[in-house]
Amino acid sequence: MAERAVVKIDKQKAKDRVKVIWPILKKTYPQAKCALEHGNPLELLIATILSAQCTDVRVNIVTKTLFKKYKSAKDWADAPLGQIEQDIKSTGFYHNKALNIKKACQKIISDFKGKVPEMMDELLSLNGVGRKTANVVLGNAFGVQGIVCDTHVLRLSRRLRLSANTNDAVKLEFDLMEIVPKKNWTLFSHLLVFHGRNICQARKPDCGNCPIAKYCPAANKPELW
Repeated sequence: MAERAVVKIDKQKAKDRVKVIWPILKKTYPQAKCALEHGNPLELLIATILSAQCTDVRVNIVTKTLFKKYKSAKDWADAPLGQIEQDIKSTGFYHNKALNIKKACQKIISDFKGKVPEMMDELLSLNGVGRKTANVVLGNAFGVQGIVCDTHVLRLSRRLRLSANTNDAVKLEFDLMEIVPKKNWTLFSHLLVFHGRNICQARKPDCGNCPIAKYCPAANKPELW
């Protein structure tokens, strides 16, 4: 663990590495996109809040029924808290999630005329919304480029030596913004997530079948895993 704390990153090399792996990952995962099923910005916001400490697969199972029941911010704001808790219980941490969803929707109604806001600072004013959630909504609901630093992005950024701040999602986000072209921010996040799920897994990365292994500093140095 000490090795991670003292690692130094050559920003230009990191930028060059991104440039090389970008087309490879894009070709490898042409289907890369947000895994949370949604039909509008509000549904994506709710799904993203529910995804904390929960798999996207489980969230999609829950929201398939949930979004037929709650179709507007008012539906969520007016629903009894206990009812929301029961409806989302299987996603875990349902007490906090239910409260955040209800309060966020109340604020959407009172401050944003019932519509999910399209600005980072406005999204961050909603309960349960941090930069990760805000970037998911902005990038996938509104087409505003942003880097989502989930666990996969944190892990792959460490192994690929893209940043020294791979234990801090916010710092990592700003580091990646400097080395990834802005037009690619949203898709780059999706590509790392897909690669993290399929090849570069946490416990046992499959370096032998990794299309970017020769460009990865950790491929031949297991201590960087």
